[in-house]
Formats: sequence, C-alpha cells, structure tokens
Amino acid sequence: MILYNEAIQKIRNEFECIFLEIEEIPLKKALNRTLAEDVVTDINLPPFDNSAMDGYAVRYEDDVREWNVIGEISAGNYRDYSHSPGSAVSIMTGSRLPEGFDTVIPIEDVDVIDNTVSLLPTINIKRGINIRKAGSDIKKSQPAVGKDTFLKSRFLATLASCGKSKVKVYKKLKIAVLATGDELIKPDQQPGTDQIRVSNTYSLCGMIEELHQSPLNLGITGDDFDELKQVIADTLSSDIDILITTGGVSVGKHDYVREVFSILGIEEIFWRMNIKPGKPVYFGKSVDSKLVFGLPGNPVSSLVNFELLIKPFLMELYNFCEVKKVNAVLENDLYKTDKKRHFMRGFIAQDETGNYTVSAKLSQSSGNLVNFSKSNCLIEIEEDRLNPVKGETVHCIMM
Repeated sequence: MILYNEAIQKIRNEFECIFLEIEEIPLKKALNRTLAEDVVTDINLPPFDNSAMDGYAVRYEDDVREWNVIGEISAGNYRDYSHSPGSAVSIMTGSRLPEGFDTVIPIEDVDVIDNTVSLLPTINIKRGINIRKAGSDIKKSQPAVGKDTFLKSRFLATLASCGKSKVKVYKKLKIAVLATGDELIKPDQQPGTDQIRVSNTYSLCGMIEELHQSPLNLGITGDDFDELKQVIADTLSSDIDILITTGGVSVGKHDYVREVFSILGIEEIFWRMNIKPGKPVYFGKSVDSKLVFGLPGNPVSSLVNFELLIKPFLMELYNFCEVKKVNAVLENDLYKTDKKRHFMRGFIAQDETGNYTVSAKLSQSSGNLVNFSKSNCLIEIEEDRLNPVKGETVHCIMM
C-alpha cells in the first residue's frame, strides 16, 4: 500500500508527460482556456495620444488661464485643429489629441461663457496633465500576453486590442467516467430493495467541467466481467485522454475492475493508498499512455480521490490556479487513531482578522454524500498525528 506523498509524486510524473495538442479558436470562445502562443501587439497601445477625461485641450503656457474654444473632438470623430495662441478644443474621454495641444483641463475645473473657458480661481494646472500617451500601455511588437496564460476575462480585452480575433489554445482533455455495480440504477428510476441511484458519474463529470475539460459520461456497467471488459476496451480505443471508473476496484468477489485493467495491458502504477477515505484507489496507464484511475464506489471516497489525485494536476497542467490550502484552528476534537492520512470533511470560516477556523461535526461516513455537499474543505491529518483536539491548528484543502 503506497503512502500518500509517494502516490502524489507518481501521478505528477505521469501528468508531466501529457502532450497537449493545440487548436485555434475564436476569441469569443477563449474564456477559461489556456493560451498556447505568445501574443504581441501589432500597434502601440494606446495607438495615439488621447484625453483621459472630458475637458478642454490646450497648449500649456505659463500664466495663461483663459482660452477661446475653436472646436470639439469626440471619440472616433477626430478633427485636426491647428493650434493658435490662446486656443482650446473641447475634447471627450478617449478622443485623439490634436497636434500642438499638450494638456487637458477637466471640464469641472473651468467656467464656460459663450466660447471662452477660464480656470476657476482655485485651480492650477501643469503641462501634460490628463493625457494618455501613445504606447504608454505597450509598444508595438512587444509581448502583451504570454504563452501558458489562463485566459480570464481581463486578458480577452488585451488580446482584442492586439488585433487577435482568433487565438491558439491548448485543447481540452477528454475524460471518460464509468460507474460500475449491479446495485446502480439511473436517477429517474425508483430504487428496489437493494438498489441505489448512480451519483458518481454526475458529480465527477461536473467537477471535470468545473476544471474546463470535456467529460464523457459512460453511464453504468454492471458487475459482469465480459461486459466490463468490453466497455473499458472500447473506451480506451477511442479518443479519450483519461479514464475514470468508480467501484469494483477493491477485493470483493465481484470487484473485477483491476483484473480487467491487467488483461487489457494497463500498467499498474499503484493500487491502494494509505489514506481515509479512498484507500482502494487504482492508478495506471494504457499502452498508448492514457491515464487510468479506478476510484472507490462510495460517493464521498470517489470525490475525495478526485479532489486529491486528479484536480490539482489538471489545474497545474493548464496553469489556471492552484488548489488553495490554509491553516485553521479546530473548533472541535477529531477522532483519528490509525496511521493513515485522513481527509475529513469540514466547514471552514474566516473571521474579521483574516484567521481561519474549521469545524468537522458532520458525518465522516464515506457514503454520506449529503453531508459532503455541506462541507467546503478537507481537513488533512497526517499519518503520525493522532486525535487532534479543539484549539489545535490543522491543514485544510479548500474545495
């Protein structure tokens, strides 16, 4: 049985070998994708000297406090007014500054009578105020957004300003999810005396979508060796990148998943991990290097395994953020008497001083999905730490 830290390193090694293909997509579809090219600007940004506010463009001269308005410029409606001593142009925010004018006076700092503007008695100005210079954001041909940038909305504006209507991004991974077990039925069916509605495929596919990847819900396969083998073989021969199964990976009489993996030539990297919940987890790779995860059938165990063993590495691979981890003060005693690394469901809160507290009063049963949905973190208790008590500090993984 592998230790948690060793398992994490083995998974990281395999994710680092994944080659991400590149595709070109419209900019309007690029939100939450990862850029696969360096983008440089084809123009200066801003492309011209422009006014930072509504006001009056003048040429600064010492002791001049009054000007004659000779025209108006609004954004997108430039007119090239010739400067003459004592002249001003009414100008709107973002409008190009006419040649010979070097200062913009805010509209609220002047009095206007007919075509004459004059500074208010309490106002003094300096040369060059309220002007955004051409190229002050970035110069032509300079890098604007770097390769491997995860594209939040703020980057889309920059890309558009650089003239990019299409961008190259890394393709999403296609991740298949299969639930196994004779006891499983569809959500719209009424359970019999020994049946339960399948939930793992929906929660796992949802988590995959939250990570901006492409889930493939394969539904349910019963505890039939031949059927299971066929479904997994067909899936691995398709264009998926990762296969996740739930159930059938422990040591029960009808737990066929690991045996099927072996027969299909999947290299077992590890099976069973010294954690709770989620000990009977499987990790391997196919002959063509597709990653294979066999997660427990218990809903909470499968979700905890995904949070710990898959989510962080997808986040690293696409560079969109890191799993948030914080230290928090326990609000109640915890019960842990074995040498496994425990991941207990908890509810974390932050006080007005910025410090975190966490409670773990919910059920820790690996089958209690309702209570899991009420938690917002996993409390990590290391192998050698026993029975943490109220007031002690624990490490928490935010969910």
